[in-house]
Formats: sequence, C-alpha cells, structure tokens
Amino acid sequence: MVDKESKGISIEMSEKEGFENNGFIQSEGVEGMEAEAVSQEALPKLCAVGMDLGPMQELTLRPYAGMPKEVLLQFSTQARYRVTREILFWLIIAASLVLLAATVAIIVMSPKCLGWWQASPIYQIYPRSFKDTNKDGNGDLKGIQEKLDYVQYLNIKTIWITSFYKSALQDFGYGIEDFQDIDPMFGTMKDFEILVAAIHDKGIKVIMDLIPNHTSDKHKWFQLSRNRTGKYTDYYIWHDCVQVNGRTIPPNNWSWVYEKGEDDDDDDDDDDDDDDDDDYWLSYALPVSIMGNSSWQYDDVRKQCYFHQFGKEQPDLNFRNQNVQEEIHDVIRFWLGKGIDGFSINTVKFLLEATHLRDEPQVNKSQNPDSITAYSELYHDYTTTQVGMHDIVRSFRHTMDKFMGTEANDHDIKRTMKYYGTSFIQEADFPFNLHLTNMQEISGNAIFETVALWMKNMPQGKWPNWAVGGPNIARVSSRVGKEYTNVINMLLLTLPGTPTTYYGEEIGMEDVTSETAAFPEKSPMQWDDGHHSGFTEGNSTWLPINPAYPNMNVQVQQSQSNSTLNLYRELSLLRNNELPIQRGWMCYIWNDSDVFVYVRELDGLDQVFMMILNFGQETTTDLQALVPELPSKVVTKLSTNSSNNGKDINTKSIKTGKGEGLILEYRTSKPVHKMETFTEKCFVAEKACYSSAFNLLYMYC
Repeated sequence: MVDKESKGISIEMSEKEGFENNGFIQSEGVEGMEAEAVSQEALPKLCAVGMDLGPMQELTLRPYAGMPKEVLLQFSTQARYRVTREILFWLIIAASLVLLAATVAIIVMSPKCLGWWQASPIYQIYPRSFKDTNKDGNGDLKGIQEKLDYVQYLNIKTIWITSFYKSALQDFGYGIEDFQDIDPMFGTMKDFEILVAAIHDKGIKVIMDLIPNHTSDKHKWFQLSRNRTGKYTDYYIWHDCVQVNGRTIPPNNWSWVYEKGEDDDDDDDDDDDDDDDDDYWLSYALPVSIMGNSSWQYDDVRKQCYFHQFGKEQPDLNFRNQNVQEEIHDVIRFWLGKGIDGFSINTVKFLLEATHLRDEPQVNKSQNPDSITAYSELYHDYTTTQVGMHDIVRSFRHTMDKFMGTEANDHDIKRTMKYYGTSFIQEADFPFNLHLTNMQEISGNAIFETVALWMKNMPQGKWPNWAVGGPNIARVSSRVGKEYTNVINMLLLTLPGTPTTYYGEEIGMEDVTSETAAFPEKSPMQWDDGHHSGFTEGNSTWLPINPAYPNMNVQVQQSQSNSTLNLYRELSLLRNNELPIQRGWMCYIWNDSDVFVYVRELDGLDQVFMMILNFGQETTTDLQALVPELPSKVVTKLSTNSSNNGKDINTKSIKTGKGEGLILEYRTSKPVHKMETFTEKCFVAEKACYSSAFNLLYMYC
C-alpha cells in the first residue's frame, strides 16, 4: 500500500513537471534521465509536494536599482530603451551645436569692447603743482597718492602723470638726465612703486610721458658722446662748424623751437633756488622770435656742433643709430616693469632730421635770409615728420603693446591723422587733439568747425580725443572767459571719444596773475580755503597760488550743488552710464555764432541725447524747424544751471543764455543719423547696436 502511494505521488509530480529528491544517491541512468528532465527552462517553475496549485503564472522581470550588468544589458537592447537613448543623444548633440553656433555668432557680431582708455576721461596731473607732502613747496608722488580718493570722486579711471624724470628742471622735466630714475623733488623709485600699486588697487590706470627726442646735456650718453667714447660717439647729431672771431657759423639755417626768457643769459646765477627756473622756458607751442636762434651749438670738448631742436641744454638724439632706438625700447620695458599702463609720447615729429643738411625753405621767399629770426618764418620740411619717423613710433608701439598716445601738435590735419596708423598697422591709439586749445576767440561756429575738422578727417573706426588745456597752454577759463567754463566741460564730456582734463579744470581754475609766475597755468591745485589752499603745509609754494582760491577750491565746490565741480562729476557719470554718449552716433543739428547743437544716439535704442551749447550770447533756437520729427516736449537731463534739471522744454523755442549748456533727453523711433537730411553730418567711432530683446550690443545693424 505504501509502495502504491509513493508511486502515485511520484507520477503526480512527474505530470506536474516537478522532480523528486529523497536524499538518496541515484543510479547513473536515473541521474542522467533526471538531468535531462530538469532543463534550464524548468528551473524558475515552482511546485509543492502533495498540493494542487492549479495553473502556474510566469513571473515578469522588470528593471530595478542595483541590477547587475548582465541583467542591465538584457534591457538596454530592447527597442523602447534603445530608441529613447538615441533620441536623447542626438538632442544633446543638436543643442550643443546650436549653443556653439550662437556663441560664435555672438562673438562675431559683438562690437569690440571699449578699452580702459576709451571708457573714462583722462585726468592729467602736473605733479609739481598737485599736492605737496614734505612741506618744500613742490608737489610730489606721495601727494598724488594722498588724493586718489578725489580722482575716484570725479568718476575718473585713468590718470596721466606728466614728466617726473630726473632732470635739471629748467625745462620742467623735459631735459632728462636719467630715463630710469625719479627726480628727487618728487620722491624716490620706492615712492613711485607704492603709488602705482595704490592707483591699481583703486581700479585706476596710469600713463606717463615718454620723451625720446632729446636728453639733457648732463646725461651720461651725451658726456660719453662728446668724448667720442665707443658706441656713444654717434648717439647725438654732430657736425663740423666754422668758428669766425669766436662766432659759430652753423651748417644751415635750421632753427630751434624754444625761446629763452628775457632775463636769461649764458651765465649761471648764484641762486640755488629752483624758482629761478620758472621763467627760463616758454612753451614750444609758441614761435620764437630772437636773433641767432640756430639749432646748432658748438661744443668745446668735441670741437663740433651738436643739433638741438629745443634748448641748447637739450641735444637731440640720433635716431638713425639703431643703438639709440634700442636704448629707448629698454626705457619703455623698464617702466612697463614698474606697472605703467601706457605712454604719451612727446615731440615725436622731431625724431628724425634730413641727412642732406639743406637750408629749410623760407615762408616769404623775398625776405632777406639774414633777417630771419623766428621759427615760424621757415617751412620745417627737413626737421619734422621725416620718412621713417612713423616706423620708429610703430616700433615703440610694438614694444609696449599697451596704450600709446602721441603728441602730434601739427597744424596739418592730414599729417596728424597718420599717427593713427593704417588699417593693417596700429600706431597710436589716438594722437592727442589740442585743436580746441588753439581758439583764442570762442563761438558756436568756431567750436563746430574745430570738432568737424577732426571728425571728418579721422580714419574710419578710429577713436578721437579732445583737450582744452595742458601744462603749456593758458587755462580755458582765462583764455576764453570763466563764463564758458561749464559749457566747455559739457562739450568735452559729451563729444565722442576720450576727453582729457588738465588738473583744476574741473573746478574752473584760472591762470595765476602774479608777476612772478612765468607759467601761470601751472599754479598749485586749490584744495581748500586754508593755508596755501591746502596744497602744502610749508611756508612757501614753488609758484604763487591764485588769490581767488578762498572761493574757488575743491572743498567749497563739493558743498555747492550748482558748482563747476559737481557739474563735472554729473557729466562724467552720465558719460559712463549712457551708451549713446559713450559710443553712439554724433550728428550735427545746427550751429551759428551763438550755439552748437548735436545729438548722440545708438542704433537699437530709442533714447536720444541732444546737446545745446551756447558759446556766444543769449539766443532762442527753434529745433522743430530744424528737425520736424522731434517731439514737441523734451526733458532737461542736465543743465549748467542745476535748477533746470528735470524740467520739460518746448522744442519750438529753446532759450539759452551766454555760456549755458543743456543736455535734453527724448525718445523716438526716427533717429537723426537715419534721416537723409543729416547723412553727411553724422559720425560714429566704435559702431554698435543695441538689442533690447537680449540686452546686449551687436555690430551689424
């Protein structure tokens, strides 16, 4: 009976595709037969001995976290996973390509960012007159460092420190005794290094003068050259001269450009005070008119004449000598190593002279050659702007590879524009533009003509510069009248390009009228109404201080809302913040004897700024008649009279008083530079367009 039951159970399990293992060792035949029966497909199936489980359901395996690679690979080959993966892959590739294309397009279409020398006015500091810290009456490098917060207060990002090289100071630092040293009057090299670090810490850039044309006759190069020592023999321009009865007969009629003061003679005074040097030199911008002003000076040591385009104490270097050129390149590298951000290169047009030594042609051909006494009576065809001069200047640029401005000082505008270089070869970032300083009389027409002269001759895509003062130029308030100071500052900071402000112009400083001041435009900075205007705590100053300083100083004007100083700050801030003024189009609207009117606008922006500047007498201007598309009402963004700021003005009748300036703001969909009437009256330096959708600038409008 037991055997039958066991047999029945065994048959039942066999029918249910199960197998029996009673723990006994089976024979090989049975073992082989059971191994065949127990296939891989049968393993997952379940059974229960003695239980009727009914029909079995097959289990479905799904993906789960932590699955082994073998299981993962089973799913990865399934269509629903493979297709999804491929779709995601190609979407990522497509998105990457689109992003790359967009990046390239933005780079290609984006206008060049403005350089630091374009983004801010340049503040020119004459160090001897800025701030004295050691009580000797002379400004110094530590004084500049002390006043860096004031520079920031003006919204200035670039300062230009004029010559501080070691020199005899008779020529105010332009006859250099050592190109790699600081004159002790201004401090030490350590002071300079600390100053540069402090300037950079405040986010400000600094440029300095480079004066390569000549040296002092006390320079070691000249001392070695006059003694014919080695390579220095031809560092300067030497030529045989004829001596007749103690009088030198020069090789030709070439004349020098400086004039000695009336009180000067060839004998040295016994006075050791540097104040005697104040009346020694006059600006080279003024033509000389003295007898015997030959540019050749006989040297008793070498028994030859050396050439000097400036004072006899300033012999010209021989730039046809490659060793001389390399010396100047070393000077550039030296100061770059000290942290300087750029250079203003002085007297560049004098670097080369003709080798043939022919007489320069007379302006008046019928004049007796022996009667020529003035520099202006000759055409300086052989001593200025010679072939090869621009190559030398470009080599300077290659070495410094930073900002470079050049002092052109050339009445020929075409020659001046050559300092920009070409479309293939960069020379100066811009030549410093002193044309506004040449105006002795001011009017709306005169301002327009001066501005237009530069803009219409400037090569396409170049950047202009404007200045109304400098160390050798009468201050603008004294030159044209203090009533025009504010409107000239408004002109300076709203024209396209980089404005250059000479220290003190931001408060309307005037030339000192003292009889003892031969250089009234260099009078000390007026900081406050205290002792010596806050310039020094010493007992004296190297030049007299303007007696108007108690009411014309920085401290007083900071507290006056309508002051020249606060207007300058607001103009500088407006220039920095508003794209149309920073880099937009300029279009001339109107000019007459009284007013000069122009607009600044940018492609893509409906915002327009219109400047109405009065350089004459009180007048009324009808802008609606000039530009019918103008809105009837505009807002006064900024005025030389701060009480007018924010007021609405009717464009049909705009009244301006003498020396008054208005910056009007309005919005329009019809910019002036796109009007046919004004096509020939519009200029743009760094063209850019604004996209309001993406809030970015692009180039191709």
